[in-house]
Amino acid sequence: MPPKSKEKPKSAAAAPPPSISIEDLFTSIKRHVDKDEFEQIVKLSDQVLSVAPGDEDALRCKVAALIKCDKIDDALSVIRKVPNDFSYFKAYCLYRQKKLKEAMESLKGLEENFATMLLGSQILFRMGKMDASVDIYRKLQNSNIDALEINVVAGLVSAGKSSEVKGMMDALRVKATSSFRLAYNAACSLIEEHKYTDAEQLLLLSRRMAQETLMDEGLADDKIETKLARISVQLAYVQQLTGNTKEAVQSYTRIIKRNLASEATQAVATNNLIALKGPKDISDSLKKLDKLVKKTGGPGSFQLARGLDLKLSPKQKEALYINRMLLLLHSNKMEQARELVAALPDLCPGSVVPVLLQAAVLVKENKAGKAEEILGQSADKFPDNSRVLHLARAQIAAAGGHPQIAVASLEKIPDIQHMPATVATLVALKERAGDIDGADAVFDSAIRWWSNAMTEENKLSVIMQEAAAFKLKHGRKEEAARLYEEIVKSHGSVEALVGLIQTAAHVDVEKAEAYEKKLKQMPDLKDIDVDSLERTSGAKHAEGGSHMNTATSYEDNNKEKTKKKKRKRKPKYPKGFDPANPGPPPDPERWLPKRERSSFRPKRKDKRIAQIRGSQGAVAKEAGNANSKSSRASSKGVSTGPEPSKPSSKSSKKKSRK
Repeated sequence: MPPKSKEKPKSAAAAPPPSISIEDLFTSIKRHVDKDEFEQIVKLSDQVLSVAPGDEDALRCKVAALIKCDKIDDALSVIRKVPNDFSYFKAYCLYRQKKLKEAMESLKGLEENFATMLLGSQILFRMGKMDASVDIYRKLQNSNIDALEINVVAGLVSAGKSSEVKGMMDALRVKATSSFRLAYNAACSLIEEHKYTDAEQLLLLSRRMAQETLMDEGLADDKIETKLARISVQLAYVQQLTGNTKEAVQSYTRIIKRNLASEATQAVATNNLIALKGPKDISDSLKKLDKLVKKTGGPGSFQLARGLDLKLSPKQKEALYINRMLLLLHSNKMEQARELVAALPDLCPGSVVPVLLQAAVLVKENKAGKAEEILGQSADKFPDNSRVLHLARAQIAAAGGHPQIAVASLEKIPDIQHMPATVATLVALKERAGDIDGADAVFDSAIRWWSNAMTEENKLSVIMQEAAAFKLKHGRKEEAARLYEEIVKSHGSVEALVGLIQTAAHVDVEKAEAYEKKLKQMPDLKDIDVDSLERTSGAKHAEGGSHMNTATSYEDNNKEKTKKKKRKRKPKYPKGFDPANPGPPPDPERWLPKRERSSFRPKRKDKRIAQIRGSQGAVAKEAGNANSKSSRASSKGVSTGPEPSKPSSKSSKKKSRK
């Protein structure tokens, strides 16, 4: 027998796997960081934390990897569970969750470095505080931060400081063509400066660069078109501003139908298309805007659609609310308009647009006086933007028959008092109010301003000529003559010379005659007899004079000439017609309607139609009368047949009662 095999001794417990040191785990984490494998980093960080709970480096790696994986909620939950101070990561997570105020609070107390400053500038940018954001970017100007120039230019444009973009790019030593994003932002600054041609060229270059860059990255065509949609919308906006509305409408419509753009880009394209349409197709425009501007549960509370509140700039959000408000006014939906205008001050803080729209609603409701009052009060609250409020108040007051209020509003804008349009408006308003002296003072003030102004386009001669005409109109002939004389001496205007002669003829005849000699005679008027001209002026002077004989003889000569020019032509006859045997003449009334021809006989109407329903006596009586007169009745009488007389019917009723 073969020997029995010995059994292997059973181990009491399985052998533990070989332990990995923390150093090796961090080495693996470093290797995955270089490869951007963030899911593996999270797993390895958990292994480190299982061996060394509370390890700060492992926690930091895990939180950063979760943020890179766009797992913001998981990263924030990890931060809140650990006692470590991860205020920067917490602020970034809150920023990504669009909780901007909490994110700004989390940054407070941290040491000021490039990372915290850059995050702070981004948060301020999203909060609409563009000036503060740009100030931080200026401090980071000399730092080596990726894409700093892109953010700086975007901040300057959003802050309304497009004129500083070129200087900032020169200071950063970058060109607009260094990347397609920078080219796009630089083009936006050119649009704000009304340099539309340069902006269009830069946008076309940006689109071409973006297409090449994204194709090199291996993106699909749909994703490339999504990335390029923003540039396409901006190109359509430039076309809209330059008057190429047809091309702009086609571009907007194509982008909206494709539905490949982001939510913010789609909203901007929809808003611009509605603005191009204006009051046309209001119901369709309102339906589109209702998808973007939604009413929440509370009364008078509105908000933008999901994802738009933080992706759109304050200017873009304001445009959405304004267009919806204007459409409501055009469609006479006053209740909804009042509800929206009441919520606008909270939706657009610091803007004067809600005040203007509130005034528009009041004017629509025939409450112009209330609108003037609100605009006047708001002008004191917004001194930096009071100009547009004063202009709106002046327009409403002038249209409402309140010239004094309109004048008072215009006079509160000192930098336009000398402009010809303002001068003309003020003079017309004061003249309407009966303040002739005040209107005259407006002209005098404008003349003094333009006399001392050192500008290329000096309007002194225009103002002086209008002032002279105004003074002459209101009987101030000496002052008018003085102004005309100054214009003639300084500018040599022929119109002013004529005005001077006409005005001086009332005041100083010798001066008028002296200036009259300066008028150039027309070459065609040398041999004209003034006396005969006065006798022949106008069509009413038709008494027998020599000019009448001349006219008639001239007409006779013309008639003779026309008679000589006429040639006799042979008449053209129809085919087969013999002029020697023309036959019976055609009916001369052949072109007249039948009812107008002499041979027309109207059809006889049925006499039974004219019978009257009533008592037998009355019917017999009327029938007899009709028969006796039928031979004498004409066509008109037949058409208007006799009507039964009311007394005869009443008498028959009375007899029946008896």
